[in-house]
Amino acid sequence: MTAGSRGDVVPFTGLGHGLLRAGHEVTLVTHGSFRPLVAGSGLGFHPLPVDPRTVLESDRGKGLHRSATGPGKLLRAVSMARALAGTMADDLLTAARAADILLLSASLAPLGHTIGEGLSLPTLGLSLQPVATTREFAPPMLGGGSWGALGNRAAGHGVGLAIEHVFSSVVPELRTRLGLGRVGSAAALRRRERRNWPVQHGFSPLVVARPHDWRPGLDVAGYWWPYDVSTELPREVRDFLDAGPPPVFVGLGSATVPDPEHLSTEIVRALRRAGVRGVFQRGWAGLAAEGDDMLTIDEIAHSALFPHMAAVVHHAGAGTTGAGLRAGVPAVPVPIQFDAGFWSERLVRLGVAPRAVPLRRLTADTLGAALVQVTRDGEHGKRARALGERIRGEDGVGPVVAAISRLCRS
Repeated sequence: MTAGSRGDVVPFTGLGHGLLRAGHEVTLVTHGSFRPLVAGSGLGFHPLPVDPRTVLESDRGKGLHRSATGPGKLLRAVSMARALAGTMADDLLTAARAADILLLSASLAPLGHTIGEGLSLPTLGLSLQPVATTREFAPPMLGGGSWGALGNRAAGHGVGLAIEHVFSSVVPELRTRLGLGRVGSAAALRRRERRNWPVQHGFSPLVVARPHDWRPGLDVAGYWWPYDVSTELPREVRDFLDAGPPPVFVGLGSATVPDPEHLSTEIVRALRRAGVRGVFQRGWAGLAAEGDDMLTIDEIAHSALFPHMAAVVHHAGAGTTGAGLRAGVPAVPVPIQFDAGFWSERLVRLGVAPRAVPLRRLTADTLGAALVQVTRDGEHGKRARALGERIRGEDGVGPVVAAISRLCRS
């Protein structure tokens, strides 16, 4: 069960397919607009209401860009999500009645916990970010960095309360429907924490090591790669690749931007100043570029495209960050909001990116300078290739299979 943008869904198509190969019957429960993502994977699909792209493109969604700070964006997102949370409860409950085990993304954990308790079903958490509180870094949803040990923990508790606020009205109603006592969702989660509720995290320990102060039951599994129906590149893309040196990929995934045309123009100018060709992926931002040295594409599997790139310029979402690392290519992250700042910092710390170029400060000069550095000095590419080889050797599905087996035995 997962909700959010495309990046909150695609990793679970690959994880689900891995569970299918291990002998499980798997249904992906998420927004109906993502049904095509499971095509050919063998997974079942149960649709949830709400189209995330429509929400982000609404006046309320566009308001996220008016907040310049991580806390400000989080408050706007919480208000937006709170208005939508109740619309998904009925479909989640219907899907759960046909299940033996519920695998819950962080975005739906409070609802999933309640449903699991009401139907006496075991649950397992699946998180794409390190959401549990730690002294070692500030909550990724606030943009990363560190506020000191005490500040990091305090901020983590604050983010937890903000997330609980999203579900504070729907969880008590759902508990009543299921014949459970009326207890706040925050209290229910604290009870599960004390019982060491198991959570597997879908990122590499080479990128984020398991914090030393995490409680037992919080484990880092490794990346869950999207299920790709086809890894064959379209003829148009192959011809472009053959026509010159490796280009730079530019894509912002499911992020939206205030002025796509102006941003596209600035990025094209940056690429040309750096003397590199570009492959633009339209995405939800609506990026596009023209000229013999530029190619604009729609959705293509990153696993097929990225290994042919000289570098990748992306929004530093968890999934795209992982895809670039897997391909072994250096990056220039362009963080826009939420956990993007956290992943950007990780790329810089790992030495595979020279610096982050936040969207608010992106110009042809700032991006162009970063592109010159990442494509010409050779060191970022060397480190990216070495790290990519190690990440490709990891098995993120295996720990989840083992965790499910433990649930079955218990």
